[in-house]
Amino acid sequence: MPTKIISDLQKERLLYEPKMPNVLKGDLSRLGLKKINKNVHNSQQDVINKLFPNTSNLPYVVFEQGENEPDPSCSQKVNIGVVLSGGQAPGGHNVISGMFDAIKEFNSGSNLIGFLGGPYGLLTGESREITKDMIDSYRNTGGFDMIGSGRTKIDTDEQFAMVQKVLEDKEIKGLVIVGGDDSNTNAGILAEYLKSKGSDISVVGVPKTIDGDLKGENIPVSFGFDTATKVYADLVGNIQRDALSARKYWHFIKLMGRSASHVTLEVALQTRPNLVLISEEVEKKNMTLSQVVDIILDTVTRRFEKGYDFGVALIPEGIIEFIPEVKKLISDINEILVENNEKFHHFHNKDEKIDFINDNLSISSSLLYQSLPNDIKDELILDRDPHGNVQVSKIETEKLLIELLRKRLNFLKSSGEYKGKFSFQTHFLGYEGRSGFPSNFDANYCYSLGKVAFMLIQNSCTGYIASVYGKSSDISTWQCGGVPINSMITIERRHGKEKPVIKKALVDLEGKPFAALVEHREKWAFENQYHFPGAIQYFGPEELTDRIPKSLALES
Repeated sequence: MPTKIISDLQKERLLYEPKMPNVLKGDLSRLGLKKINKNVHNSQQDVINKLFPNTSNLPYVVFEQGENEPDPSCSQKVNIGVVLSGGQAPGGHNVISGMFDAIKEFNSGSNLIGFLGGPYGLLTGESREITKDMIDSYRNTGGFDMIGSGRTKIDTDEQFAMVQKVLEDKEIKGLVIVGGDDSNTNAGILAEYLKSKGSDISVVGVPKTIDGDLKGENIPVSFGFDTATKVYADLVGNIQRDALSARKYWHFIKLMGRSASHVTLEVALQTRPNLVLISEEVEKKNMTLSQVVDIILDTVTRRFEKGYDFGVALIPEGIIEFIPEVKKLISDINEILVENNEKFHHFHNKDEKIDFINDNLSISSSLLYQSLPNDIKDELILDRDPHGNVQVSKIETEKLLIELLRKRLNFLKSSGEYKGKFSFQTHFLGYEGRSGFPSNFDANYCYSLGKVAFMLIQNSCTGYIASVYGKSSDISTWQCGGVPINSMITIERRHGKEKPVIKKALVDLEGKPFAALVEHREKWAFENQYHFPGAIQYFGPEELTDRIPKSLALES
């Protein structure tokens, strides 16, 4: 086999030693576990308790460094499983590295088993033992290629039984599922299933998603968010510099974030663009598609009056689902597809499919659907993802807004009210941020999450998400523990049915990060106060290398 050639930066990153909270620096076998009972105020709690009778009302747990004598059973040889689920996020390899080091600290003969290809590996048993040589070639690197990932949906009793058999055949003591809200929901469902079958196998989740929509009490941010937003901010800064230099294009930049605008908000705070759309604000103000276009039109025309026939606009990937009239249209289409799935797929012609959908819509939804460009009509009826969601990354929202904007500008030109020259460029920043070298923040955070996940299993905790949290940028002072998955569960309609899911954390319109945007966005719109954060820094002063997300700093 040929020698693997790696870059100079990768060589240096392999040598990086992640910083950890003080509580994880001592003898892990002496860690004490403090349980904290909290009252859950949830109108759906009775329904959730019925769905999860064996894992409901679990306490929050916090690890404390103590002088307790270690339990002899803690040093026994064990097998621990890990699976990467869903899209990539920078730092996943460090979660596995943290698990591996913690496991070996307790017993060098213990094994970490990586299931290959995501949840599919749990069904088939395809796996590999993760060795020291393997770990040492992946520390502090991006991607999920150590064991791969996938989006296989495990949601039937037959599938759960298959997973249980695979885990028991491999004598797995505990399974760590690294994923987003849907994957961690499945972790909670699997934990409940195993408990109901009398199994002692623990299931623990780790909060992963660059979207930033998996957060809550004691989960300050999902891993990967910091790295991804810094990558995007670097690119947006470069585009802004180009716009300022050429002075001839409006750049419309769509940013990843299907169900929340955290990425767009964070990148805006780092770069100060001329226009920022926040999905949650659009929804709260009950804006129509036409009103959203009005906001863009106002900024474009007022900048022209100031002599600026160029600009930069940030658009969240999922904004189209937050425009109430469009949200209702998508919901109506979803119901039509569920109720007429077989009939719909008999149509082979795109126009026939569009006509069928239009004929079955309500009058208001039909009028809106007819007003959209044909490409957008087609994109709204594309196949759904495994969770029943519209694949919004395939909907060219930025082009829809530009097309509607151009119609308005042409009208203003014909009446002599606008004399500018509107030229534009479109960009979608998505995959560029998912697998980069993790920032120091994510490298540190993920390594600690891996250790915490293992410690939860060692303490026979199941149905928890690993948590590393604190109010300071200094990770040495952060606390570690576990958040009950069920404390984050809500009931939503998916595929036409009511399903338990972890509630997505949306941008808090009363929070400090959004308030900072509101305070400055008028000046950013018309004074060209562009900020150029540059590339992620791994070497140099800590104020550059260990910088935390601006959103997290403001929230703290």
